[in-house]
This record gives sequence, structure tokens and C-alpha cells, in this order.
Amino acid sequence: MRHDANDAAGDREEPGDLGAYCRAIEAYLCRRNDGHLVRVVGPAFDCVAQWAGRGVPLRVAYRGIDRCVERFAAKGPRRRPVRVEFCDADVLDVFDEWRRAVGVAAVAVEDGEGDAGPARRHASLAAHLERVVARLTLLRASGGMTLGDVVDPMVAELDAARQTAKGLRGETRRLLLDRLRALDGALVAAVRTRLEGATLAALAEEADSELRSFRDRMPADAYAVARAACVDRLIRDRYSLPTVALE
Repeated sequence: MRHDANDAAGDREEPGDLGAYCRAIEAYLCRRNDGHLVRVVGPAFDCVAQWAGRGVPLRVAYRGIDRCVERFAAKGPRRRPVRVEFCDADVLDVFDEWRRAVGVAAVAVEDGEGDAGPARRHASLAAHLERVVARLTLLRASGGMTLGDVVDPMVAELDAARQTAKGLRGETRRLLLDRLRALDGALVAAVRTRLEGATLAALAEEADSELRSFRDRMPADAYAVARAACVDRLIRDRYSLPTVALE
């Protein structure tokens, strides 16, 4: 079961305060380890300090820790707690996804480690569409926010596209990918229009917190775009929206 990152102690401490950042990671990993304390010292401290140096927001680090813990849990009961070092690859993967999503991938970070990293492998288009349809169907049946007017036609369109996706090439494939990006934006926008002003303001505040390490290095217009994209990502995370676009 995923823990809400907002429940972790010190969730508003960002990479600029390394001591508070380490304590927050320690507290969150303790919670994910069912109360077993894992100290951020030695190699674990070096690992977390690197996250902070790269500007990894705490909520992004939490999502990486969640991903690691959930993968270990899927293997069956574990005898030992998950250590910080085990989470490193997942945290950096989620950070890479976050930077690309909010548009700060080109911003330099400490030690010149900006966009360097292994090339990301994409899922096949047909497999991607199958997963999205399954996620949207689950979203429709969750009993939460009423989204049937958006989700139902989207599921029908994507299910039809899935039947022919395997053989698509060239311009036809490009047009479908463009359509997926449009549907992705429409899904997030539909949820945004249903949110109250106070909720949107709180999400904007969270976005400012996540982007704090990058703000001084970005032009105002670029920051505004990144902030809007970050709010969209927070909406996606909070309401478990699938990514319809093929990233």
C-alpha cells in the first residue's frame, strides 16, 4: 500500500537544507519499512546527498522509494528492511521522469550532471494502449471523481486504436502519437476543471516547493511553463490518472 508523501515528516523541506532533507528521507523510509529504522549514514548519506545535490524534490524521492519498496514487496515477504541505497536507481528514474514532465530536464545541476543517463526504452504502442485502457477502466470504476463523460469515449477510441497499433508506421503512427498527447491533456484538464479553487491553490504551492531548486536558474516564462506542468503532474498523481501519451 502506498503511503501519502504528504504524511511524512518534513515533507516541505527541500534539497537546500541537507540535514532536514536527510531526516525526511529517513522518516519516510522508516514508515515504508513498517517502522524499522534505517539510518541515513555512511553510503546511505552519500546517496541522499547526491539526490539533494541534483535537486530531487522530496515528493519525487518519496515516489522513487515507493516504487522500490513495492517492487520488493511483490517478490514476497522480506526479512530485511529496504535500505536507502536500494532505492537509488528508482529515485533517479522518477526524477528523470519528473524533469521531463515539467520541462526542467535541460537545467544544469551540481557537478554538471544534467540530462546524462541511459536512454529510456519505450513500451510498444499496442502494449501501452492496453495498459492505458485498463487504467482508465479502473479509474471509471473507482467511485471517485465523476469522469464518465471523458473516460468512456476515450476508452472506446483507445481500444479501437489498439487493434491496429502494432502495424503502424511513419505518418500514421505520428498522427496517433499526436492524438494520444491531446487526449492526455484533455484528461488532466477535465479533472482540473472539477477542482475547487482552494485545491488548485494548494497544488500550485506544492509545485513551487518541488521546483524551488530550479527556480533561480530558469527564465520567468520557462518557470511559468514548468510550474503549470508540475501542477498537472500533481493532479495526475493525486487522482491516479494514467499517462495516455507515449512518453
